[in-house]
Amino acid sequence: METDQLPAGTAAHVEALDRDGFVVLDNLLSTAELEAYRTIYDRFLSGEIDAGSKRSDLGAGAEPSVTGTENITQIMWPSLLCRELVDLPLHARGLELARELIGADAELDFDMLIDKAPRTATATPWHQDAGYWVNLPDGRAVSIWVSLDEATLDSGCMWYVQGSHRGPVRPHRPAGKGGGAIECEGSEDEPGATPVPLQPGAAVAHVGRTLHYSRGNITDRHRRAYILNYRPAAMIARERELGMDHGKTNNERVVRNTEAQ
Repeated sequence: METDQLPAGTAAHVEALDRDGFVVLDNLLSTAELEAYRTIYDRFLSGEIDAGSKRSDLGAGAEPSVTGTENITQIMWPSLLCRELVDLPLHARGLELARELIGADAELDFDMLIDKAPRTATATPWHQDAGYWVNLPDGRAVSIWVSLDEATLDSGCMWYVQGSHRGPVRPHRPAGKGGGAIECEGSEDEPGATPVPLQPGAAVAHVGRTLHYSRGNITDRHRRAYILNYRPAAMIARERELGMDHGKTNNERVVRNTEAQ
């Protein structure tokens, strides 16, 4: 695929997101564009681009990874650390999609990298992103999870519970031993639990209350994902007033929703 065009069928995407709480977005990046992102991504993983306190292990507490670094590497705000990312097409395409999906007032709230290292077998627990967030009067938000590699059941593709976004934010608790991940009750046996394998360059968008998780990576290759989150500009301003900047100044991640809502 060698195109700079957004995937067609946005109206169908809006309908699916409203119905299921997530929607697959095919062909978001071309082969050449993928290589550009992978090159920068690997500079982060190797430490050539120093992420400092914005880098952490979401899988802390599991067995040490075979790579000698993290089991699940999370780097917050990569676009602040490498401005070249802003000039590549994903930020512009993501913003256009977000405005179609949740409204014309959407802006970038934050971005992040999440990599599952080979043969680490460290799952990301069931959770809702809203479990991390402060409560806002306008809850519209969408995360666009872009796969830079083939995401399979064995490498740690996303799983979602269809329709869970229509329910409350579940009680959450810290997961593991200080890795920053959170978890709530949920399992693959839950009605509506659906795996979403992706080809390189495809993405899946989900909203803040959609229940999701991913298995550990048991393959010999990385599972690199680039995530961009969007919400209304007025709500971003309100978050910042409340001290929530998603690791821009302080990468401490806490459970903000410990009781059902």
